Amino acid sequence: MRVVIAEDNALLREGMILLLTSAGHEVVAAAVTGPEVLPAILRHRPDVAVLDVRLPPGLRDEGLLAALAARREIPGLPVLVLSQYVEETYAAELLSGGANGIGYLLKDRVGRIDEFLDALERVAGGGTALDPEVVTELLTRRRDDPLDSLTPRERQVLKLMAEGHDNATIAGTLVVTERAVSKHIGNVFAKLGLPPSDSGHRRVLAVLAYLHRS
Repeated sequence: MRVVIAEDNALLREGMILLLTSAGHEVVAAAVTGPEVLPAILRHRPDVAVLDVRLPPGLRDEGLLAALAARREIPGLPVLVLSQYVEETYAAELLSGGANGIGYLLKDRVGRIDEFLDALERVAGGGTALDPEVVTELLTRRRDDPLDSLTPRERQVLKLMAEGHDNATIAGTLVVTERAVSKHIGNVFAKLGLPPSDSGHRRVLAVLAYLHRS
């Protein structure tokens, strides 16, 4: 897998390069500032880009803006955005154009190597990878919609779905059967007014679309 990285922290940047290289991936470019990102992506056309939200010169949202610009230039470009803190506005803006090939993780997650690599590969494959803390924020801050009608178990299932997990993983995490998970998912979609689907990926996208609907 060919990867473009954008991270101004030298230690984290070199650590990710070493990690990805050791895992058999190729880091084709490593940007440090916001203006470097888009040219690097357009030049190398990577399989996935890993971008810090805040990059020089302003250390505000340069990485996020670069991610959005890159996906406009290369529709469907898989992008995994890293953030120091849960920033709901950034997550919502990133997902507003569709959740295919999108990831939003807290930087602490990079240190959990297996989780980080799994998220990266999921995003590169066109899937979704949202940090559990980001999902929690998105779920708890919405107070004026049918989410309030979900049972605690249904909210747990929705949270795990939004993180990108399949039915088997959800069943293992909650220590229930896959049949029970399917039933909970059916209840979630019924209460949220979303049509059920046999595709785990489409279910995640539908839930995310609902969560981020204005």
